[in-house]
Amino acid sequence: MKINITIVITAIFLWSANGFAQNNGEQDIISGKVSISKYHDRDELNDLQKGKLLELYNERIEVIVKILPNIAFATKPGVTMSSLGIPDTKEHRKALEDNIEASNDYFDQTIEFQKKILPYSDKSNLISAILFYEETLKSLHTYNEYNKF
Repeated sequence: MKINITIVITAIFLWSANGFAQNNGEQDIISGKVSISKYHDRDELNDLQKGKLLELYNERIEVIVKILPNIAFATKPGVTMSSLGIPDTKEHRKALEDNIEASNDYFDQTIEFQKKILPYSDKSNLISAILFYEETLKSLHTYNEYNKF
């Protein structure tokens, strides 16, 4: 009987300890969706309804907000602080979490504004902005060319 109680207590202890264990999995510097599925030309965009253009515009904003502030570290997901040689300390992890949270908050607030105001934009200006953002995102593919000594 004592063995059963000991086993039950040990099992409960291990189960509860697992619930309080810290997550040692490192977070990527760039997280979330960081790519677009397709680049467009002006003719393709001219053929789209304004609602679809608004979606494309917001999708590109999301990618830019999540990548551009971090290009000194990475341009794609999968890069962690330790893979860059940054010590994996509590302070550094907190700084990264705060940065990701701030980017997400900024993006959410930007989208709320865009939902209210962007529908009033001129279709040609919206198309120009999408094309500009896409060119900016394409340039990330050549970023490493600037990173040579």
